[in-house]
Amino acid sequence: MKLGALVLQKEPWAQARDTWRQVEEVGFDIGYVADHLTHSTVAGQWWADGWTTLAAAAEATSALGIGTLVGSAAIRGPAFIARVAATVQDISGGRFVLGLGAGTAPDVLVDRGEVVGAEVLAERYREVVLAVRALWAGETTWRGEHVAVEGVAPAALAPGSSVPPLVLAAHARAGFDLVAEQADGWNTYGGPKAAGLPADDLWAVLAAQADRVSQACERVGRDPASLRRSVLLGYGADRPLASVAAFEDTVERAARSGFDEVVVYWPMGQKGSPLWADPDVVVAAVAAVRT
Repeated sequence: MKLGALVLQKEPWAQARDTWRQVEEVGFDIGYVADHLTHSTVAGQWWADGWTTLAAAAEATSALGIGTLVGSAAIRGPAFIARVAATVQDISGGRFVLGLGAGTAPDVLVDRGEVVGAEVLAERYREVVLAVRALWAGETTWRGEHVAVEGVAPAALAPGSSVPPLVLAAHARAGFDLVAEQADGWNTYGGPKAAGLPADDLWAVLAAQADRVSQACERVGRDPASLRRSVLLGYGADRPLASVAAFEDTVERAARSGFDEVVVYWPMGQKGSPLWADPDVVVAAVAAVRT
């Protein structure tokens, strides 16, 4: 089981540098950032850009994987995503994982003053993924209904560099199909309706989604076992870092549901806040599942 930490970009880099080093020292396999221009949970607070944070984190760490969970197809074009992902892959020496998702309507409103619905976000998401794949394959032009790329002249990758793994977020049929067709891995947190569910109900949702992803793979003739499966936990009622036992139970449930990566939120805020956890518990919890 791989272990990931989502490090929300709430700290100035002078502090965040030490945080990223702690993530590596504690024993996590990979550290992730989010990709939002706005979010209700950070109103009035500092919120750093995730992509540039990853470049800095690559230099601050030595072996830790780094990635986006997830990059936003709603506010990032395919040419940008393909280039910046290839750049972070180069800077990190091949440690980067590109996680992508459909993105959010509030981010689109901030980015370009447009009001968009879920259907448009999903359609654009699919096109961005296809275009990024095309650009990495050396194409210079790609055109869809929502995004277009024309006349890309530079090489797709740095000399000696490889295409980073592509992990796609999905919680419904269209997304599962996209995962099966295009992704190296799949990530879920259960979807918007799962945030307040008790643990047993949440895991039932996650297991059902994992089954549907496997069915999507079978529909396109892909071995479901070839897909990396990642689950993000800790945003809703579930608290995987409440104790060592809670974390061990989380990892066991994830394994039984077919996941091979568990991602938790790196502790933030003060005691009693939603994403706080005892630092000693985090260290002991990671050590416990490694033995």
